[in-house]
Amino acid sequence: MLSRVFVFGAVALSLFSLHDQSWTPLFNGRDLTGWTPKFANHDLGVNLHDTFRVEDGVLKVAYDKWTSFDGEFGHLFYAQPYTHYRIAAEYRFVGEQLPAAARGAGWAVRNNGFMLHAQDPTTMVRDQDFPISIEVQLLGGLGTGVRPTANLCTPGTNVVLGGQLRTAHCTNSNAKTYHGDQWVRVEVLVLGDELIRHYVEGEVVMEYTKPQMGGGNVAPFDPAVKVDGTPLTGGYIAIQSETAPTEFRKIEIQNLEHCKANIAACIAGR
Repeated sequence: MLSRVFVFGAVALSLFSLHDQSWTPLFNGRDLTGWTPKFANHDLGVNLHDTFRVEDGVLKVAYDKWTSFDGEFGHLFYAQPYTHYRIAAEYRFVGEQLPAAARGAGWAVRNNGFMLHAQDPTTMVRDQDFPISIEVQLLGGLGTGVRPTANLCTPGTNVVLGGQLRTAHCTNSNAKTYHGDQWVRVEVLVLGDELIRHYVEGEVVMEYTKPQMGGGNVAPFDPAVKVDGTPLTGGYIAIQSETAPTEFRKIEIQNLEHCKANIAACIAGR
């Protein structure tokens, strides 16, 4: 117990020290400049049914123009890849899941996420459902019960968690459940393949190391791209479109490229 208290004390120090770094917005509050959509079964750049849009300064994942669903999961990719950084997103779920998706994708109710260390979207095959990536799964409460947010999902990847290779597709964090349409802030510290740490409202809820290609939950894919065992030391950032209406009022990043020279110091917050 003493060691756990010490670890979380160090985590708190890291959080406040790294907050001294400046934040750069990835979403400008006006339009989708710098972002490119990719929907399964459609070419890169097609914003299917105007799903991703900006209204009233908010980036929306909207389904009011959809009437059917045939597995067209979508992702909105930021133009620049990163390796060492802290990313933050302030999001909320609004409204109901696309009715046409309820039968085949009932699990996607109040379910979104942002993908880290994702493959270059130009390397995705046209019908590919999800990019090879690490997913920070964002979940909203359903009114009752426990449904934590900032979980880990691993489309086409595995990680080391608690010293063991974790091959399960999704792993719950220690976060609270957030019911209703309230705004939630999630941050993730990403230091190459050395450490990935999830925060919700300033509290550490999960961490793991050694993200790498492997496992399933991506189909189809180019086998020349998905080479199992390949370390994921960097990649693209994307937000999801999984049939649940979602709003993002802020997406911002701290570039921590200087951490490459001294990972231990950055983990310690110096």
